Amino acid sequence: MFDDLASWLRALHIFAFAAWMAVMFYLPRLLVYHADVAVGSETSQTFKVMERRLLRAIGTPSMIVVFVVGIWLATVQGNWSDGWLHVKLALVLAMAACHGLLAAHVKRFAADERPKSALWYRVFNEVPTVLFLAIIVMVVFKPF
Repeated sequence: MFDDLASWLRALHIFAFAAWMAVMFYLPRLLVYHADVAVGSETSQTFKVMERRLLRAIGTPSMIVVFVVGIWLATVQGNWSDGWLHVKLALVLAMAACHGLLAAHVKRFAADERPKSALWYRVFNEVPTVLFLAIIVMVVFKPF
């Protein structure tokens, strides 16, 4: 039981994906609230710290673990020719693009810019949810 490398990799991959998704669900919500706060205010400064720490301490490290362990797992299991994995990888790359966009916006907020409206972040907040659902469907059902 404890000597099955693929199971350990799968567990670590799921854990890292869960941590990454927590950030991808929460960070846009922080930006919703930050967008409506006065530049230079104490509240704005608090949001800057929260956003930076969330991204640097949890978001980016967990995304890296998802990629490294996911590649390792696909190699150990021999999944590279599976169609469902190709779709999953495309969806994960789309999630990584969302992550990069949010990271860029966090940097702009740190510079006291307001790149988008609170409404934009409310709408954008749904994108990781849709990608999350599609990724889960690919992994669970392996439709092709």
